[in-house]
Formats: sequence, C-alpha cells, structure tokens
Amino acid sequence: MKSKKIFKRFIEHFVDGGSNEEGKEQEDLVALTIREQRVFRYEVLAAATRKFSPKQKLGEGGFGPVFKGRLEDGRDVAVKRLGLTSRQGAKEFMNEAILLSKVQHKNLVNLYGYCIHGNDKLLVYEYVRNESLDKILFSREEENCKKAQLDWNRRFQVIAGVARGLLYLHEDAHTTIIHRDIKASNILLDEEWSPKIADFGMARLFPAEQTQVKTRVVGTNGYMAPEYVLHGSLSTKADVFSFGVVVLELVSGRRNAAFSPLPDPEARSLLEWAWRLHKKGQTMELLDPALKSTADAEQVAMCVHIGLLCIQPDPKLRPDMNRVMLILSKRPRTLEEPTRPGFPPSRHRRHQAPVGGSSHSSGESSSTANTASAATSWTTITPSHRSPHQDRHSVPL
Repeated sequence: MKSKKIFKRFIEHFVDGGSNEEGKEQEDLVALTIREQRVFRYEVLAAATRKFSPKQKLGEGGFGPVFKGRLEDGRDVAVKRLGLTSRQGAKEFMNEAILLSKVQHKNLVNLYGYCIHGNDKLLVYEYVRNESLDKILFSREEENCKKAQLDWNRRFQVIAGVARGLLYLHEDAHTTIIHRDIKASNILLDEEWSPKIADFGMARLFPAEQTQVKTRVVGTNGYMAPEYVLHGSLSTKADVFSFGVVVLELVSGRRNAAFSPLPDPEARSLLEWAWRLHKKGQTMELLDPALKSTADAEQVAMCVHIGLLCIQPDPKLRPDMNRVMLILSKRPRTLEEPTRPGFPPSRHRRHQAPVGGSSHSSGESSSTANTASAATSWTTITPSHRSPHQDRHSVPL
C-alpha cells in the first residue's frame, strides 16, 4: 500500500496544471493505474539485474538505461531505469505507466509493473528476445547472424503485426491512443519474430469526439508526418505515416534517414525513390537484395503500394489502419494511386525564417530543434543528415 501511495503522489506531481477536463481524465488514469499495476520491490529488481550491472545493459534511451533481468519466478524482464536528472524522462515514465496499464494486445509490449525507491523509478516489461527491429534490419549479415533469418515472410509478418497493434491503439482500445514515435527501433521482435510495439513515453490519449489536436512536436526525424512537423497537428494519421515509412524500410532494408546514397540520384529520400519506382512499374528494384530468393513479387508490390498510400502528404488521403488491415488480408486487385511524397499543397505550409540553432543529444533522448529547420528537410524531401542515434527531437510550438 505504501508503494501505491508513493506512485500516486509521483504521478500527481506531473498531472497538475492541466485543464479541468484533462485533470479529470488523468485522475481516472491514476486510479486505474494504481488498481491494476503490480508493484515490484527494488531489492527484487536489483537482484534480477545483478545490481544493474553494465553487462546486463540492453541500451540507453531518453528515459534512461534499460537492463535485462531474471525474476525469481524465472521470467526474463527488461527494466527501464529513469535517469535521475531527466525531467522529460520522468514525464515519459508517468505517461508510459498510465497508458500501458490500460492496453493489452499481442503486438504491444507487456508492462509487468513498476517500482519507486527513493529517487529510483523503474518500469518492468516482458523481455523480448530478438530485441529491436532496427538492430537486425539495418545491420550487415556479418555483424548480426539474425539478419539472414529476417526473410520476406518474416518481414511481412512484422508489417501485419505492427498494423494490428496500431489498429488496436487507434480503434479498439477504450480510448484512442496515438503512439507518436512508430519507428524500427520501437518495434521489438519476440522469439517467434512476432512484432511488439514499444516505448509509449510520448503516446497521447485522443478524445473520441476530436479528429485532430494541436500539440508540441516530438518524434523522430524521417518518421514524422509533414502536417505534424509543421503545425503540431496530431491525429491517428500521423501514426499511419510513420507506419508507411517502416513498411518501405522493411521492403528495402534501408533507413529513410541515412547517409548512404540511393541508386537513383534524382531521388532525395527512400520515400521518393520508392514512389518513382512504383510509377515506373519497377517496384521489385526497391527490394532488399537479400530477399530476392524468398520474396513474393505480388506481395512486395502490395506492401510498397500500402506504404506509399500511408506516406501521402495530405493526411486525408492516407488510409486508416482498419483499411490497411483489409488490404493486407484481402489483397484487392486495384488500389488508388498514391500522390508524391513531400508536403501538402503550399497553402497549408507555414513559412518561417530559420531562427536560432538546434541542440541534439545522443541515444534515443529528446532534444530541441526549431520548426523551420525541420520544415526545410521535409520541403526538399531530404532526410536529416544526422546519425540514426541522434534522431528524436521535440519542437516547441
């Protein structure tokens, strides 16, 4: 009971100051979280992770380090430990604890519980054995032996599984949830190569009566929808856009934001290259060469078409996840032609002169960038020329 009271006080510290309506919703979430979450003792998690040994460390995020552990009952877990000086991480901790207490789906990572011990705040998840998609998809076979196992059938399985997870968040959860940071590094693969969407630190509850909201822009370069980057206009179609980018990355085996040049010198991004090949009827040229012997050409063409529909500049033209699932399952013979990737018509753009600089931090951490610079990279359809480990940012609006 004492741990629950501490957790309640911790959460309430971050939900003060909102509107009355938001406050009531957050109070309801706090009550639900307290009722449903399992509280772990700090000593149990310290023992499980060998006192948070560096050898047990799985990675580092904006939240803080993540450790692998084994509980006394034999379950393997991943333990996120809040960085002691991270205010943003503290907010993400609260957000993730609340949201994941409300959802359960085979394609979403499972939250086992939490622990608060002095200044230490930890979230405890199921351990997903094959780790994140990006570590496998964007590696070379000589660097990661699992790359060869990620054949076309498994990549298609990932596409379908992520689509199911997003459909659940958007339409089947009791309140619509927008993830806001769908990308390869936030998709975990279990021992059966089934995908699980992870990292809900930036996710937002979405009132059912609204079609879009205005919000501070947070996300990852190369995956954010143009209307969100420019105007902070957030809807489920922002997740749809990010999903489309992931689909094209899975087909091609390439990052959308990368240093390496594309085979087509006139294409300024993976998205534009995919669109140009589609228009020429040469979709198979987009395919990762490692998949040539296992890929179903018709299935590949369908996935590329879906990806291109999802990344259209006008959010109204993008399919919702329900339609994406229908296309994946029924394979219709004809689909509408996707528009060219880039910005919506110019009348929707915000013209702003560049001001100030942007700061970036390593890992998956949040950093600040000005809207003008983000808009510039989208106008030219050119991915950010930064390391993939410096890709998440927030844009104050």
